[in-house]
Amino acid sequence: MTEFEDINFDEILRDGFDIVAEEINLSDIDESTKNSEQIIFPILPVRNMVMFPNVVIPITAGRKTSIQLLEEAQQNGDLIGIVSQKNSNIEQPTEKDFYQIGTLAKIIKIIKLPEGNVTAITKGFQRFKIKSITDSQPYFKGEITRLKDSKAKKKEEYEALLENIKDLALKIIELDPNIPNAANFAIKNINNNDDLLNFICTNANFPYAEKQKLLEEKSLMERANKCYEMMHEDFRKLELRNQIHQKTSKDLDKQQREYFLNQQIRTIQDELGGGPESDVEDLIKKASTKTWKPEVEEHFQKEIGRLQRQNPNSPDYNVQRNYLDFFTDLPWETFTKDTFDIEKAEKVLDKAHFGLEDIKKRILEHMAVLKLKNNMKSPILLLVGPPGVGKTSLGKSVADALGRKYVRVSLGGLHDESEIRGHRKTYIGAMAGRILQSIKKSGTSNPVIVLDEIDKVGKGMHGDPSSALLEVLDPEQNNAFYDNFLEMGYDLSKVMFLATANSLSTIQSPLLDRMEIIQIAGYTLEEKIEIAKRHLIKKQQDENGLTAKSFKLGNAELKHIIEAHTSESGVRTLEKRIAGIARWVALQTALVKEYDAKISVEKVDEILGVPRPKSLSELTDVPGVVTGLAWTSVGGDILFIESITSNGKGNLTMTGNLGTVMKESATIALEYIKAKHEDLGITEDDLEKKNIHVHVPEGATPKDGPSAGIAMLTSMVSTFRNKKVKPHLAMTGEITLRGKVLPVGGIKEKLLAATRAGIKEVILCEANRKDVEEIKQDYLKNLKVNYVNWMTEVLELAIEK
Repeated sequence: MTEFEDINFDEILRDGFDIVAEEINLSDIDESTKNSEQIIFPILPVRNMVMFPNVVIPITAGRKTSIQLLEEAQQNGDLIGIVSQKNSNIEQPTEKDFYQIGTLAKIIKIIKLPEGNVTAITKGFQRFKIKSITDSQPYFKGEITRLKDSKAKKKEEYEALLENIKDLALKIIELDPNIPNAANFAIKNINNNDDLLNFICTNANFPYAEKQKLLEEKSLMERANKCYEMMHEDFRKLELRNQIHQKTSKDLDKQQREYFLNQQIRTIQDELGGGPESDVEDLIKKASTKTWKPEVEEHFQKEIGRLQRQNPNSPDYNVQRNYLDFFTDLPWETFTKDTFDIEKAEKVLDKAHFGLEDIKKRILEHMAVLKLKNNMKSPILLLVGPPGVGKTSLGKSVADALGRKYVRVSLGGLHDESEIRGHRKTYIGAMAGRILQSIKKSGTSNPVIVLDEIDKVGKGMHGDPSSALLEVLDPEQNNAFYDNFLEMGYDLSKVMFLATANSLSTIQSPLLDRMEIIQIAGYTLEEKIEIAKRHLIKKQQDENGLTAKSFKLGNAELKHIIEAHTSESGVRTLEKRIAGIARWVALQTALVKEYDAKISVEKVDEILGVPRPKSLSELTDVPGVVTGLAWTSVGGDILFIESITSNGKGNLTMTGNLGTVMKESATIALEYIKAKHEDLGITEDDLEKKNIHVHVPEGATPKDGPSAGIAMLTSMVSTFRNKKVKPHLAMTGEITLRGKVLPVGGIKEKLLAATRAGIKEVILCEANRKDVEEIKQDYLKNLKVNYVNWMTEVLELAIEK
């Protein structure tokens, strides 16, 4: 019927006293009420309040019927009967829903609010009891019986009791922060004891049912006693609460204060949904979907209990929450099913990569064993080879062939052990290492993980990542890989690791020992042509918006691009050159110019620029110049070794940014010549009265290693004897003081580099014959290989008669 909103003391006093005192004479109202002959009274049920006589209080009405009652009563000058509802939740009360005893009140002033509601300032005068309800439309009307309060017989006792009530009320106001200070002023300024009692009963923090009992009590003495008892109970609760608060506040620091604030936030979050409880519920729900071993389940329950005990606003709470999020995101016992269709896997590998027979064979062997045994520790394969031969992309093909997830971890430039093992979770910004992050990313515990550029791992002030990889890449240890963030072992034995490297020289020996090394040599001319036709041309057609009809390159043109415009083991530069031609075609198409879709050799040179010279004969057409074969991190290459003599005292000078080992090779070569000069046809005067200078061109490039030993000795003998070395001849091998030729590594890359450079004949150590026999003879069909054991054989083959 009526909407009554709780009004604070400031509003009551302002509206109830100030307005009334300034605008209306209350004594006139009292006199008119006494003389009222009104018989039928409008009955106004209110919620959440009980009105007492001689108390001024505002009532806010929102319903049309309530507003109509108040306006008509004010217009007619009628008194209204205010009664309390038994249940405040009832919107449309009937006669049985409100109490029969209430308070007659006079409407002093009506204030219209912007929302359409009205607030009536009313003053209670006398208690009444409803005899009967005469009408209920549009609002309740009824006959009443006026009730009188019986005065206290023991006046002094009553006055003393009221003094106690007044003092206790002031103490309660002082203790309770929710009561405004204006209440203190109001109580002190009420002189009439009866009015003071009714004012306190109206505004005290009693249950409304208890207030109704106080209103129904006709004896003022009994009303005061009951009021005093309830006030004492409130006072004790307030006092106890304040004592606890004061005692607790002495020990509160900033974190604890934030905790209490957070408790309020939690309450709000509970209402809105979310909060710490929902965090725990979400984690438990996520954990219920996991298949865990008993020790993992036990660890999770321990950590979730720790989260529940922590202050949600402390930094440790977020650390623990992040830890449990990561813990539950890991795919503990989740595995993808391996595909054992070996024929299909072979087709997948052949389609994605041309050549690379060794690695393909090894993958198929692994699948065959896995199919027969149905369970084996995954191998750790190390693919070593020059850039651009497809080591990294091979990992994706292996994953596709096995039906596993694929993740790539770049290790280039890594210099912090924590990147592998993770940080302890107590550190700020702690996270797991890259291995477990990759496992989480893949969503399975048996993915194919490519550890790219493992030879580029550095060593910094925060530990050695290479040493941390020892546990990861050991099949006997990685079934319980310990990550500092996870704080327990994780099984990596089902993961298939593929590592890639350009060189083995920078990888620790213990780490190499844990991996199966597969050498991937550079591609031959025929292989590069086939790769270009199968993959590179189509890729550039797609990337540049071309079609097979608008962009064509034949075998002859591809061979010319490879020989005249590239010098590499892989196919990256070749792809760049094809991309350059494709962009030229795209430009012609955009400009609507006519061109031949089949690009000719001449057009290739016009687009890509001047080709490099093919023949090296003019470079070795003078005495003292020898072609050597070298191995670099980007594959095989050729280098020239020059020497020249000048008048002097037999000193040796070396230039060309040479390393220690290479300088030692030059020193050994000169000492051998001095010891065997008669057999070599060199006079003693030449050795004693001439200085010799050895130079290796491209002086800005560092060079080292023993492979140029026989080339240096040949160059010196050629200079001393003033005889040229055969054209189109290259050599590689280490020498000893006795003139013995020793084997060297990287033979396949060196021979491929020789064929690219137009070399027709090479000299190798006899011990390197097995390396040559492992190479497909098709690659060497235009190359003559000479095997030697002694330096005299080298000079016999190399220096022209």
